[in-house]
Amino acid sequence: MIVALESMGVPVPGETTLVSAAIFAATTHRLDIRLVIAAAAAGAIAGDSVGYTIGRTLGHRFLIRHGAKLGMDERRIKLGQYLFKRHGGKVVFFGRFVALLRALAALLAGVNYMDWRRFVFFNAAGGILWAVVFGLGAFTLGHELERVRRPIAILLSILAIAGAAVAFWFIKRHEAALEAEADRAMPGPVK
Repeated sequence: MIVALESMGVPVPGETTLVSAAIFAATTHRLDIRLVIAAAAAGAIAGDSVGYTIGRTLGHRFLIRHGAKLGMDERRIKLGQYLFKRHGGKVVFFGRFVALLRALAALLAGVNYMDWRRFVFFNAAGGILWAVVFGLGAFTLGHELERVRRPIAILLSILAIAGAAVAFWFIKRHEAALEAEADRAMPGPVK
């Protein structure tokens, strides 16, 4: 349930819950790791599906009505749709492995009208792989994971922040060209 809530955009510790359950399964033998992984994958997929639906129905309408107040004019909304059309699968799949994106990727995919079938594929693949990697990793490493996880989490966070900064810089630097490209690829007003 916690993984599903996090996937919907609620700031709760889904990954920590998966890791804790896997370590508990390894150290107490009271949980079956296969069930822990299956529950985490199902929660990730279901929660992301709800987040996508919320983004597609409520989020997009909200941006159309109030986006200008937030600096999201029609050209920027179109740019987001265009970027999600080209790179949305990567954002949804790899977003599962980055804390902030794990909570926001599905919502953003819905807001930016990512194709539902494409979303479902990348969402399921990312959710299953994430549950298997973190579930088996925590199960295998047991108590040692806590010692190793912190430096790796810090490194991954630094890399994620650096990657987001580079992406933000690139989009800001090339915003006009990307907007023109989005206009050519998606003529007319925003859907």
